[in-house]
Amino acid sequence: MTSPDGRPDALKSRVRAFWDGRPCGSVHAQAAEGTPQYFAQVEARRAELEPFIEDFAAFPDSRDRAVLEIGVGLGTDFIRYARAGARVTGVDLTPRAVELTRRRLTNEGLQGDVRLADAEALPFADGSFDTVYSWGVLHHTPDTRAAVREALRVLRPGGRVCVMLYGRRSWVSYGLWVRYALLAGKLRSSLSDVLSHHMESEGTKGFTVRELTQMFHGLEGLSIEHVGTPYDRRVAGPLVKFTGKWLGWFVVVRGTKAA
Repeated sequence: MTSPDGRPDALKSRVRAFWDGRPCGSVHAQAAEGTPQYFAQVEARRAELEPFIEDFAAFPDSRDRAVLEIGVGLGTDFIRYARAGARVTGVDLTPRAVELTRRRLTNEGLQGDVRLADAEALPFADGSFDTVYSWGVLHHTPDTRAAVREALRVLRPGGRVCVMLYGRRSWVSYGLWVRYALLAGKLRSSLSDVLSHHMESEGTKGFTVRELTQMFHGLEGLSIEHVGTPYDRRVAGPLVKFTGKWLGWFVVVRGTKAA
């Protein structure tokens, strides 16, 4: 995907500026930024909205493993890997996320390597990590396929990947299409068009299971699951309980790199 002026780097700059101004989850905290109370409020809200992260991320299983998180945000998942005893490395496109996650490590007396980096060009050697984790991040970078290739490149043979991406065919996407296409009289707008212009940062994408199967081809035990979320319930209400596994907003990809 390119920006309107044809330069992917221009789009990436706008994505960086968007998230540097509003780190994911920051709107849920009323305490002063960077304080222990601030991080506790963010973590509590995340646990309330997305309790299923616990099962997918498998924090307790990461002890003594080299874990890379791509897109640390406010460090909410990153810190849980650190608490579990993982050797943690985190990257983010935004300086603010890096600063706040480093502060969070300091607040808790934990060790970790957090640095500014681009998911499409990770600054690590092939096969550097036992686990590569990314939750709700790679659909924001202009070349998501390149970012997935990088994630798999730095994963060791036998290593585990867990990545969450948005689902294009989901209740959230359909709700946005009704609002910004149907009701706006723009019936030629696709789901991709609506997501790109009206979901979080510019250029946000959603994917189908088939597309993700192709992107993560070669992983052993490949699992791709739609997950119904509170964001879907805002559109479809109780229907999400019965349809989330097909139309959930979150799509979680897991697998193991072939030895």
